Order: sequence, then C-alpha cells, then structure tokens
Amino acid sequence: MPKMTFVERDGTRREVEAPLGLSVLEIAHKHNVDIEGACEGSLACSTCHVIVDADWFNKLESPTEDEEDMLDLAFDLQETSRLGCQLIMTQKLDGLVVKLPAGSRNAG
Repeated sequence: MPKMTFVERDGTRREVEAPLGLSVLEIAHKHNVDIEGACEGSLACSTCHVIVDADWFNKLESPTEDEEDMLDLAFDLQETSRLGCQLIMTQKLDGLVVKLPAGSRNAG
C-alpha cells in the first residue's frame, strides 16, 4: 500500500498508509491527523489546506480555478499550498510529504 508523510505543526513527521483513491483529507482523518476539513471535501472552505513538500509539488495535477479561489482564503498560504480534499492518492504519489500550516481559517 502507498504511504505518505504528514509533518505536524510541531515538526513531527508521521508516515501513514495512504489507500489509493482517497484524498489527503480522508487519509488525514483516517489516521487522526489534525486537519479540519469543515466542508467535508466539497471545495467550500480552506480548512484542509496543506503545504506540499517542494519535491512533490510539480508531480501533482494543477489546481482547478475553484481550488485556487479557496486557497486565496487559506491561512499561512505558501507557494506549494494545496487543499487536501483535492489531492487524490495515486501510485505516482507514493511517498508524498505534506506539512500542516501554522493554523487554519474557516472562511467558508
């Protein structure tokens, strides 16, 4: 099974199993990682904001315009920011590393 790593707010790295077809948000919830996801993945908030490791960012599909609009509302926005609900695990993303931002803002 593919794996991915969450870098917690305190810097702790947590490698977890990442089933194919699940979003980063769903994987986080499955493993009790502290990502809110207030809109439950419906692309109506920015509370599942994650910062993708630079080595992985260009391997991702480009964000949709809707995702970019929601990211504009995210707290601690970075160049490699994405919404966890929009990142779907594939074999190509085995080993993906994402960092949790310093906080979140529910502006949905």
